[in-house]
This record gives sequence, structure tokens and C-alpha cells, in this order.
Amino acid sequence: MTLLTTDRLILRPPAARDFPGYRDFYMSDRSRHAHGPLSEDQAWYAFCVEMAHWPMRGFGMFTLLTQAEPETPIGLVGPWFPADWPEPEIGWLLWPGAEGRGYADEAARACLTHAFGHLGWDTAVSYIAPENAPSAKLAEKLGAHPDPDAKAPKPGLDVWRHDPALWHEAA
Repeated sequence: MTLLTTDRLILRPPAARDFPGYRDFYMSDRSRHAHGPLSEDQAWYAFCVEMAHWPMRGFGMFTLLTQAEPETPIGLVGPWFPADWPEPEIGWLLWPGAEGRGYADEAARACLTHAFGHLGWDTAVSYIAPENAPSAKLAEKLGAHPDPDAKAPKPGLDVWRHDPALWHEAA
């Protein structure tokens, strides 16, 4: 099992026990920048896709936990490349109450190092809704830049391109 750790965080593949937090996030307005809100049924199917991504691709979004509370998921962060995506993505979703503490930044850095190192990626993007200023700010902080010529998986998303040189060195 792939497990990443940082000073404050644990990143592990999603498990069935993580569904309640995922469901609650996707049924709330907080998910509006991530193709939500969804019904409970839609959230269930979307979560099943998250879990199936791992055996299908050999990687996927990680459930994000703190070292202080290792049984309480606070979001999903990591590599994501479903069949209909034009490019591999590093994405982040934080549950309510987890934002503003630097968790997404810390986890995304670990995931970028993992993707460009262990997974051998030579490119990665983050797809961000233009009105999602906090995510755009994080992408910029991670060294990404807008790529207006890149294709997005769905209309209306900005493509932020990560610089592999920053992460190959960190790997």
C-alpha cells in the first residue's frame, strides 16, 4: 500500500470508512468548485470511482489525515488521471474545518514529489474553477502557472501547469 507522510500529515489510499466525510463534502455547497453539489447516490458513485482509480491506474487521490488524528479524514489530495482527463492532475479537496492550516499545500507538495519521482510523471496540471481563488493561490504557491493553451476535461476550468523541474529535484 502506498503511504506518504509529512511532519503533520498521513496520506493513504481511500477506504470505505472514509465515505461519510466524502459524502458530506460532496453534498455541501463547498463542493461547487469540484463538480458538486451531488446527491447522496451521486456521491456514492463518485467515491467508488476514487477507490477504483487505485487498482485501475496504480495510484490515485490519497485520503488526507493529520498525524494528531490519524482516524479522521480531512480531505483528498493527490494524483488523478481518469480515462477522460487530457493530462494527469494533482488535485486537492479539503473537508470543512480543514482549510486555512496549510494542509493542502503540505499534502500537494508530497504528492507532486511522489508523482514526478516515484510515478515517473513528466507533466502534471491542476484543473481549477476560475472563481476558486484559494485553489489558484495554492497552485501558484506550488510554482504552477496558468496554461491557456492546455485542454481542460470540462469547459470552464483553468489549467495550472506544474513545473517538473521543481519536483524532480525534490524527489
